[in-house]
Amino acid sequence: MVEGGMKCVKYLLFVFNLIFVIAGIGLIAAGAYVKVKLEEYHDFFGSDFMGPGILLIIVGVIIFLLAFFGCCGAIKENYCLTLTFAVFLGIVFILEIAGGIAGYVLRNEIENTVDSKLNATLSRFNSSEGIKRTWDRLQHEFKCCGVTNSTNWRENYVETPQSCCIKEPCNTNVTSDIYTEGCATKFEDWLQDQVAIIGGVGIGFAFVQIIGILFACCLARAIRKEYEVV
Repeated sequence: MVEGGMKCVKYLLFVFNLIFVIAGIGLIAAGAYVKVKLEEYHDFFGSDFMGPGILLIIVGVIIFLLAFFGCCGAIKENYCLTLTFAVFLGIVFILEIAGGIAGYVLRNEIENTVDSKLNATLSRFNSSEGIKRTWDRLQHEFKCCGVTNSTNWRENYVETPQSCCIKEPCNTNVTSDIYTEGCATKFEDWLQDQVAIIGGVGIGFAFVQIIGILFACCLARAIRKEYEVV
């Protein structure tokens, strides 16, 4: 009876580890996407918002390795491997909860950081190729112009860029030809959405891991009892 129950838990743990492998790959891919996307705006923000993406990649790699470790422990029915897997899974669980909370806290800081960084680069549009390229990408991708509106360019003695144009041909002095909404709000909303998704996925997956931890503990206990019987 005990042996049958142990095999059932072992196979369930093995299935959950396969899910962890897939989830780990998914987290790595999501983290890489966010990191690559934000690197496009490195000239504006440097590494200010790189943390969430990097954290996802690190957690994904750890979960992928732990899942492999857990599979070995389950297949070999090794008490030490299985218990160690449960302990490390618990540590990752705590890190994911902390990362999720940190992500939501970061959302509150985004608005001030984005506004100040964008305003600081307006006047350098013509003097820095990197900033010019990043502004053009931002305005084209988010269909916006300036920080709060298109007049920000003239206020900084810079001619309104062609990337503000809605379509070609375009006269940047004609309001109907250019985007009038500012980039700050649009980029902040996008960034907050990414952070919210990362935080939500991290916290959600962390709670799924509780099931894996319980299965690992149950299997370790069953293995120990079998050793004691022998």
